[in-house]
This record gives sequence, structure tokens and C-alpha cells, in this order.
Amino acid sequence: MRKFIGAVSAVVLLSSAVAVAAPYGTAGCGLGAVLLGDKPGAIQILAATLNGSFGSQTFGITTGTLNCGAAATDQVSQRTQVFVEANREVLAKDISRGQGETIVNLAAIAGCSNADAVGAALQSKFGTIFPSEQTPSTQVTESLLNTLKADKSLACSQLAG
Repeated sequence: MRKFIGAVSAVVLLSSAVAVAAPYGTAGCGLGAVLLGDKPGAIQILAATLNGSFGSQTFGITTGTLNCGAAATDQVSQRTQVFVEANREVLAKDISRGQGETIVNLAAIAGCSNADAVGAALQSKFGTIFPSEQTPSTQVTESLLNTLKADKSLACSQLAG
């Protein structure tokens, strides 16, 4: 099961990267994206280093600057949407228990550092996230993201606002 969820997560990350035309390269948004753009190749290693060295990616996501505005938030939303659609049943079970591999992977997609805290937060909102079995995945995703955004103690760095 762990390999399956890992494979689904990898597909989610790769497919969403292709689906969104972001104003940055594979290194993501941040100072490196502003200075080096989306040029392909080894230059993205330098861009990633710049993004991480000064904490500019976190700052950009938080403030919506450094090419981290709506495009970055939309990308996380799309990744989450694909992840929810691919793992809906297991995710619902894990959220009802407040722990599990899907929560760990969801926390990674959203940039949350503490998957246990994410599990507890999602478990407390289970009835809101999954009001019925027929709830559309888009609504589940929106409720998930709203729960993660609302709890500032989770510090999910990939979610703006």
C-alpha cells in the first residue's frame, strides 16, 4: 500500500507540474525564479539554491511575491485535487483516524511540517470535509485546503492566505 500511495503521489506531482504553466522553472518560485527565470537545465539547481538559501520561497508564498502568487497556490490546489481524486477512499479513512500515509503525503504537498498536527486538524473537521459519500472531490479538496489554511499553527508553507 505504501508503494501505491507513493506512486500516486509521484504521478500527482509530475502531472500537475506539466498541467500548470508557472512563471518559474522546476526549482519553483522565489528569488531564483525572479533572477534566473524558467530556463531549463542545470541553471535550475542554482535557482533552487537561491530559493532555499534566503528563505525567499517561503517569503514569496506568504506574501504572494517573487513569482509565488496565484500560480503557486493554484498549483498546490491542482496537486491536492488530483491527490484527493486518486486516494479519496483511503484519505477519508486516514482522516477519520487522524493519521496515515495519505495525511503524510497531503501534508508534504501543502508544505506542512507536522503531519501529526495536520491529521488532528483534519480529523476534527471530518464532518465538514466529507459531509457525505456523494460529496464531489472538488468540494472535499476545497474543504481540506480551507482547513489547512485556517489553522495557522500548521504553518503549511505552500498555502497562501
